[in-house]
Amino acid sequence: MKNSIYILIFAACLLLAVNPVMAREELPRSTPENENISLEGIQDYLNALKDNQIEIHSLMIVRNGKVAYEEWFNGASPDSLHVMNSVSKTFTATAIGFAVEEGLIGLEDKVISFFPDQLPDTLSPYLAQLRIWDLLTMSVGQAKEPVRTGDNWIKDFFATPITIEPGTHFYYNSMGSFMLSAIIQKVTGRMLFDYLTPRLFEPLHIHNIYWEKNSQGMNVGGWGLFIKTEDMAKFGLLYLQNGVWEGKQLLPKGWVEQASALQIENPAGYPGDGAPKPGDDWAQGYCFQMWRCKHNAYRMDGALGQFVFILPEKNTVIAITSNTQNTGTEISLLWDYLLPALK
Repeated sequence: MKNSIYILIFAACLLLAVNPVMAREELPRSTPENENISLEGIQDYLNALKDNQIEIHSLMIVRNGKVAYEEWFNGASPDSLHVMNSVSKTFTATAIGFAVEEGLIGLEDKVISFFPDQLPDTLSPYLAQLRIWDLLTMSVGQAKEPVRTGDNWIKDFFATPITIEPGTHFYYNSMGSFMLSAIIQKVTGRMLFDYLTPRLFEPLHIHNIYWEKNSQGMNVGGWGLFIKTEDMAKFGLLYLQNGVWEGKQLLPKGWVEQASALQIENPAGYPGDGAPKPGDDWAQGYCFQMWRCKHNAYRMDGALGQFVFILPEKNTVIAITSNTQNTGTEISLLWDYLLPALK
């Protein structure tokens, strides 16, 4: 019996030696120096945020698969759950990727086909042609975002007229993201959060998080996810690694390339910000529930400064939580200070 225990312990140690990441829930740690990052550049970025009165809650930099820098501010901590706002949308889009891979849906599927009993009395031609792809790319064609007036958000969405041909015009629409969540629940019989848990959260060792749901018992999809900074970094690293995690193809092959590519131009800019300036980070085009950035990067982007930046050319992920209205300056300072720090 004693020898058997020793054999089991030895086997476990050997397994860890072969793949030390396999059994750990945290990402491996390193230092800025070891990953060729200027600590002075990081400090300059933090000082610039302070000078611009931008309230940052956390900053984590992952390079070469290792956490090279991490710090929390203004009462936040490594275990703090932080509201993701629209960073939630990328998790929702990822669920769509899984469902496509499993043959449950297709990106060309018509949205009305999933909810035949909740459609308006009169079906407009544009509503009839609305696809999942149009929801993913914020090109629904509604002139304004649907207002949630009752207990049935799906009917509220369908009640808002589509005045522009779907797929042709970018306009930010969080209720469109909710409809992606509703579709997932319709075809799987499970809430978005429950569908993602064994496919995404458990493999990434993301635990003790939650996602808001509406009165219909549906995760809201476009917002409402609460996770930790390291959870954000893991998710970004999964995308940086083209969907591979611990040596396995976790996301459908080719999904990251498609989901992070420019899918639609957004010359109208981000609602509320007016027309983008030349070179603005909101004028680089939209992907599947993510934004293209300058410097051949892309980002998950949530209101008040929740960001996951993926920089393939630097093999780097930067996760940030904040509480600021001045997100444009927050991004610009990142390019001014953090990008040069990645030597």
